[in-house]
Amino acid sequence: MFAVIKTGGKQYKVQSGDTLRVERLAADAGETVQFNDVLMLGGEKTVVGAPLVTGAAVQAEVVDQVKGDKVIHFVRRRRKHSSKRTKGHRQKLTLLKITEILEVGGDKTGIKAAMGAGSVGTTAVAAADAAAPTKKANATSKAAKPAAASDAGDDLKVLSGVGPALEKKLHEAGVTSFAQIAAWTDADIAAMDEKLSFKGRIEREGWVEQAKKLAK
Repeated sequence: MFAVIKTGGKQYKVQSGDTLRVERLAADAGETVQFNDVLMLGGEKTVVGAPLVTGAAVQAEVVDQVKGDKVIHFVRRRRKHSSKRTKGHRQKLTLLKITEILEVGGDKTGIKAAMGAGSVGTTAVAAADAAAPTKKANATSKAAKPAAASDAGDDLKVLSGVGPALEKKLHEAGVTSFAQIAAWTDADIAAMDEKLSFKGRIEREGWVEQAKKLAK
């Protein structure tokens, strides 16, 4: 009996007892891993998956983590002799020995699934899912803060001559509503004028009268 499995973007035809090298798996030597992506089963009866064979699995023992051979890269140059150089790369591989091919029940064995060394493990996925609601709640609370601040006060930029910069100065001085400005006395106006260096702007623009109308 044989099976065709998929791992690391490649397909392999395997039989029980075969030894093969595949793209590096996240497993240690001596561990047993299971390939659940079975594309076809062959033997007395051939079963072709659509795209996978339901319930089928291939189990293998990790023999060792190895490296492939160095790649010889040939460089051809026009009007010069061809040259070759050793490419400085050795692919990381996992050496496996196929131990068993299961036609059914592969989804109930409980054996660790074969995953690439660069894949995101289920623990990392679970941790990310658990952190997602917290991040969403934090983002919601941050978004709600400006709304709450705006609900607590009036838009002072409605006043003549008040822009974002002056509104910020007024907020820093504790002035957030038209009612506060409407209640200012001459002494309050003089103190605010000196404190914020408005240079007579309050009286010149008529903020108090405007605020009394807007506060109604």
